[in-house]
Amino acid sequence: MQYRKNIHINDQLIKAGERKVINLQIARLISGTEIDLPIHVFRSKKAGPVILLSGGLHGDEVNGIEIIRRIIESKVLNKLKCGSVIAIPVMNIYGFLNFSREVPDGKDINRFFPGNKKGSLAARVAYNLTRTVLEEIDYGIDFHTGGANRTNYPQIRYAPDDPKARELAEIFNAPISLASRMIDKSIRKEVFKMGKSMVVYEAGESMRFDEFAIKEGINGALKVLNHFGMLNEETTPNDCHDFSESSWRRARNSGMVKLEKESGEFIKAGDLLAIITDPFADFKTKIKAKEDGFIIGHNNAPLVNQGDALFHIATAKR
Repeated sequence: MQYRKNIHINDQLIKAGERKVINLQIARLISGTEIDLPIHVFRSKKAGPVILLSGGLHGDEVNGIEIIRRIIESKVLNKLKCGSVIAIPVMNIYGFLNFSREVPDGKDINRFFPGNKKGSLAARVAYNLTRTVLEEIDYGIDFHTGGANRTNYPQIRYAPDDPKARELAEIFNAPISLASRMIDKSIRKEVFKMGKSMVVYEAGESMRFDEFAIKEGINGALKVLNHFGMLNEETTPNDCHDFSESSWRRARNSGMVKLEKESGEFIKAGDLLAIITDPFADFKTKIKAKEDGFIIGHNNAPLVNQGDALFHIATAKR
């Protein structure tokens, strides 16, 4: 691969060997206050890949934000041996300010790539990110967590039809690796359409720090940078379990739920996963595993409705 000599972000040139923080103006609040998106760029004097570390595309997913913040704070990126890193802790400033997954109009930025300069707020943010950042990178690691009340066991997701993404997932070496098809108009799909590769790290729960998830995310990112010769940092290897399929076990009744299993556990068909009861002791429903698998995510909500997702179970090993 022939690596680029210069990087341009927001009409600013970042030369080899330079470090800059570029503030990309996204929009204005109703109050008139301007919102800037800080983009950290670290460049070695020696040519190499440009790797994006992105977090907070969903503004309430704080674990990814903290992973990138700690990597920047450690100053490890100041000593790159080759290549460049673009680090964006918070891609969705609107959502971060409002403790929300979406932007104020209720739209998910990760369903609007490559965006539209004159479109909705979500489309405009996606457009700015596509034109100013995605066009400059070679690889990407996008950090996410589970949604509201849902936690994910640390896992790296890659597109099954992207060999480079699978290789990147193997290098990241999270406890779980999962083949996951790309969602239309997502940032990962847009990067793929550009002829590049991105993996998604999912770990923990929104609006809740998870130290295990954070440390595994940092560990995986450093492994990737080590692999490309950009760093030589100490990391901890994982005995990674690679799965090709997953599905959700759902609530059969509405009521209060008591979990008998949780993320990070292997299960056998017939194992008791949870018990659902009503507040008046009129019924009790047992939720059992339908097949062998590994729990990669679960619902922490104490109350569930019929059909709600309870356990995300990876079932087919590669």
